[in-house]
Amino acid sequence: MSDLMRPASEPTATPAASPAAEPGPRPSLWRHADYMRIWLAATVSLMGSQVSQLAIPFIATVLLPSSPLEVALLGAVEMAPFLIFALPAGAWLDRVRRRPVLIAGDIGRGLALLSIPITYAAGDLTIWQLYAVGFVTGSLTVLFDVADQSYLPALLEREDLVEGNAKLSLSQSGAQIVGPGFGGGLIALVGAPFAVIVDALSFFASGGLISLIRKPEPKPERRLGSDGSHTSLRQDIVEGLRYVLGNRYLRMIAGSTATSNFGTSMAFAIFPILAYRELGLSIALVGTVFGLGAFGVLLGAVVAAGLSKKIGVGPAVVASMFITGPATMLIALMPANAPVAAVLLFCSVFLEGFAAVVYNVNQVSYRQAITPLDMQGRMNATMRFVVWGTLPIGSLVGGLLASFLPVRTTIGVGAAVASAAFLWVLFSPVRSLRVIPSDGVSPAE
Repeated sequence: MSDLMRPASEPTATPAASPAAEPGPRPSLWRHADYMRIWLAATVSLMGSQVSQLAIPFIATVLLPSSPLEVALLGAVEMAPFLIFALPAGAWLDRVRRRPVLIAGDIGRGLALLSIPITYAAGDLTIWQLYAVGFVTGSLTVLFDVADQSYLPALLEREDLVEGNAKLSLSQSGAQIVGPGFGGGLIALVGAPFAVIVDALSFFASGGLISLIRKPEPKPERRLGSDGSHTSLRQDIVEGLRYVLGNRYLRMIAGSTATSNFGTSMAFAIFPILAYRELGLSIALVGTVFGLGAFGVLLGAVVAAGLSKKIGVGPAVVASMFITGPATMLIALMPANAPVAAVLLFCSVFLEGFAAVVYNVNQVSYRQAITPLDMQGRMNATMRFVVWGTLPIGSLVGGLLASFLPVRTTIGVGAAVASAAFLWVLFSPVRSLRVIPSDGVSPAE
């Protein structure tokens, strides 16, 4: 599941107050120069990442080859930094300017990915090299994603957050539509290790675009404790945990997302084994199907804002999460018949993409709107710690189960776990939310 960014003039305790209502519609964000730089950076980076998301598991599964557990560990190692670094990263990022962190994160990930084709050309590529790259890029992604989500609310007015998140989801949908087909064809043409170069270059381009943002970003002031002294990193981390876990809306959203991520990571960690080894599907076919299925992401990006206005933010969150588990179950039903398997895979990717975007646009916008600027980094880091921290655990559990159970059965177990995720938000106050609070205040606890 995905998320987002921001800067202003002086650090404040709450997001900048919205200006007095003006007649007529608000200006489109397509005319917001700094937002467009963020949007283009995200689009380029997401496009390149689609290549690596196909190429690296393919390298491990087909070129090396590796056991189901070793393949599953790729995802676990890449996501482990969210368990290790997310909380301190959030506390630290509330003390520094975020834009330099975004630029450094992009450049660092590009350099790490370049090591794969270089090592492969030297004849020394191993699964351990892939693990090392995964851990480095995962660690930098922790910093980038927390800074990214914490940057947008300062770049935009609160009233523009849903539109801003929806447009960023639109770029994600475009990348997911074009990227997998392009990536599959590129891998077939030049080989998986060398296709990764495209992703590295996309990170360099993204960093360059972010460096062009002109809106000044002041350095946040250090917070003071009750005794007048500067708070410690530990105190800031604890405060962020209390903020999220003490808010029943954020707490239930975190529980729902974490459960869904745990189940789907169990399933998709071993998906390459099912697709490439057991069913014999080609990388070009899988890439094409993922690309076509990503039209669900596009549909979700187009309708997310309108859907929340029609049925309410809470019902949109509950309904979209309900779809995720059954969509994942379609993967476990893929037969040893390429055309039928492709149809089921398309339906799964389409439904999951649609549901994920509707869910994220609404719940992320709500989180950003109710959280003070000086708490954004810690809030986002705490949410990432909880909801993405389950990803490496799910990948590891999926790999271990697949060592003893049939791969298809293991995917089914993961889908069953994901199917229960919507219960968190269904039986909570979240289902009653109708609009994003315009005053930055969450409904009464």
